[in-house]
Amino acid sequence: MSVQSAVLGQSRIGPKREAKKAVEAYWADKISAEDLQTAAKQIRAENWKNAKDAGIDIIPSNDFSFYDHVLDVSVLFNNIPSKYATAAKEHQLSSLDVMFAMGRGRQRDGVDVEASEMKKWFDSNYHFIVPEFDSTTKFSLSSEVKPVIEYKEAKEAGYETRPVILGPISYLLLGKAGKNADSSFKPLSLLDTLVPVYAELLKQLKEAGAQSVQLDEPVLVYDQPAELAESFKKAYGTLAIAGPAVTIATYFGRITENIDCLKDLPVEAIHIDLDKARGAPEQLEPVIEAIKGTKLKLSLGLVSGRNVWKADLANAIAVGQKAIDALGADRIVVASSSSLLHTPVTLANETKLSEEVKDWFSFSTEKLAEVATIAKALSGKSDEVKDALEKNKKSIAARREFEQKSDAAVRDRLAAVKPEMYNRKSPFPERIAAQQKRFPLPKFPTTTIGSFPQTKEIRQARAKFTKGELSTEDYDKFIASEIDNVIQFQESIGIDVLVHGEPERNDMVQYFGEQLEGFVFTENAWVQSYGSRYVRPPIIVSDVSRPKPMTVKWSSYAQSKSKQPVKGMLTGPVTILNWSFPRIDVSREVQSKQLALALRDEVCDLEKAKIFAIQVDEPAIREGLPLRRADWDAYLRWAVDSFKLSTAGVENDTQIHSHFCYSDFNDVWHVFQELDADVISIEASKSDLKLLEVFKRNAYANDVGPGVYDIHSPRVPSVEELKNKIKEFIQAGIRKDRMVVNPDCGLKTRGWGETEESLKNMVEAAKWAREAFA
Repeated sequence: MSVQSAVLGQSRIGPKREAKKAVEAYWADKISAEDLQTAAKQIRAENWKNAKDAGIDIIPSNDFSFYDHVLDVSVLFNNIPSKYATAAKEHQLSSLDVMFAMGRGRQRDGVDVEASEMKKWFDSNYHFIVPEFDSTTKFSLSSEVKPVIEYKEAKEAGYETRPVILGPISYLLLGKAGKNADSSFKPLSLLDTLVPVYAELLKQLKEAGAQSVQLDEPVLVYDQPAELAESFKKAYGTLAIAGPAVTIATYFGRITENIDCLKDLPVEAIHIDLDKARGAPEQLEPVIEAIKGTKLKLSLGLVSGRNVWKADLANAIAVGQKAIDALGADRIVVASSSSLLHTPVTLANETKLSEEVKDWFSFSTEKLAEVATIAKALSGKSDEVKDALEKNKKSIAARREFEQKSDAAVRDRLAAVKPEMYNRKSPFPERIAAQQKRFPLPKFPTTTIGSFPQTKEIRQARAKFTKGELSTEDYDKFIASEIDNVIQFQESIGIDVLVHGEPERNDMVQYFGEQLEGFVFTENAWVQSYGSRYVRPPIIVSDVSRPKPMTVKWSSYAQSKSKQPVKGMLTGPVTILNWSFPRIDVSREVQSKQLALALRDEVCDLEKAKIFAIQVDEPAIREGLPLRRADWDAYLRWAVDSFKLSTAGVENDTQIHSHFCYSDFNDVWHVFQELDADVISIEASKSDLKLLEVFKRNAYANDVGPGVYDIHSPRVPSVEELKNKIKEFIQAGIRKDRMVVNPDCGLKTRGWGETEESLKNMVEAAKWAREAFA
């Protein structure tokens, strides 16, 4: 019997970022909702065709989203927080506009609502919109049942698909208690009211002709309480008989400790992630052992949905054969480890990579063929894929040979690092005294996180320079002019610690990767970060080093234009690693510390150039935390050491800043103390204020800048709103004598109009705070 092939989801951005262009055109009122839907249909149709052409048996539908698939579930089940529901009713907003308002906020046509909270999707660089619940939450199916609509759309186009939906338990556990919920409320208490609505959805899918459905329950890779098994039994005892055959999909880690939640469920199959980089291959044997006496099918995530490296097909086939030997071919499905949402669309659009380098990689479209090839080989059809297997074998061998030629000098330098290199020369009280002497600042000093709007003119100038259409001299004049404007603006409104705005930088990781040895770059390898925000991660291919200074030129220029301190801006080693596609032949610790040494050189060169405030951002240090607590200590040790190694080489009067996004400090508080940055700024404008209480409990002594407004939304906060934020932060535990006032992230994606208004209001709120809390 043939082994089936499947993918858990595909990229939804289009090969040339068609989704981004259409969505942003809709936001700008340049196209209609109908035009937007037409663009989406074209992307979906191309995805279905690619999967079919590649030989995939089980093709996903409902994996497309204009903004976020978790947000789609909230809209699907009418879980709309009251402020958005009120705005929709009073201003006749369409369901599409309500969804966008929840994702990015809305400030137009009489509507003024903030965006919903956004968090990282497990340990990936994708963001999801956090659902809100309280004891009064009621669920019902929307009048527009998206999974059914898209299933029928695929059916009419000639494709039988498996609809993909976030499962009920993960949906609840990934959400949060809303503002009206009491302290004892737990979202999972709503399971009994949510399951019947899921059942109605599955019933409609079955009536539409769907033969199977994929319900994603990724929370199973977290540490979970023992009673969770009862929740799964209760939910899936109903859902397994409500509609099509159910596959429960897990990904990003191991479910070994939670297999008891699944092994006796009356579902058709479970999916497990066997990606080596996620530490998950070890789960195969215990999962097989747990389900051996059942009828459950096992879907094997043998092709990584998280990296860009070509799969070792021979190894994948060997793992698949092991499962077949234990369970039989009729119970095995070969699949991607997770949705391919996290990988670029296709290698076909890469024209500048050398053939040697290009041969190492496999993007979303190419991974479809890898999945199908493995399935055919395991089905006894090796002759059909003989050439593909032989070609893959040669590619893997060539890559392994290249890896052995990495830079020995970099490895020798890392081996010679001494313990004292991880620590600043003096404790914080001595450092802050020296820093205040160098640049006295008022209470509640104001600053920004680093970047200013990347305007159309900046992007055009960079593109012309890259293409050779603009000389180095003219490009430098343009960048200098942009920096001049940013410095003058900040001085004019009274910002205390300035930034140069980063007009020369394309991306906070790519910019550094392009100047470091060991990276390669792509033209069109975009992946979605959130909404219409896409990133093009660099790829680490060998040992990393810094040939020459990367930021000193423009930081020095900016400082020469002002008597105020201007921060040097760097991206930290852990974030560069986490926001790149890393190597899989050496550990992440080795790669992070190589990056740290390169950045240490840069930090010291900035200080020599008289830049005495240096920000080394680590927004990804918390998101990179392993999903299992048993794995935390090892990761946190090298992550903290990497940051300290990069920053500890300066004198006491040089102030080290760092920025952290989506930072739930409560469970890893000691880490942020150990980092010992002089000033940290954190995303706090949309998060529950309870997250800040850890500062009160632990009497944090260093300076803290909780973001006073959300830069992911285009809305402009009023002065009064910002005053209230400052008051709330102080009440939540931020010391008024140690508080810095700043936005919650960089301003790169915002327009100048909203940036100017927001920052002026922020400065006014800080001036008020100096008097109010004198």
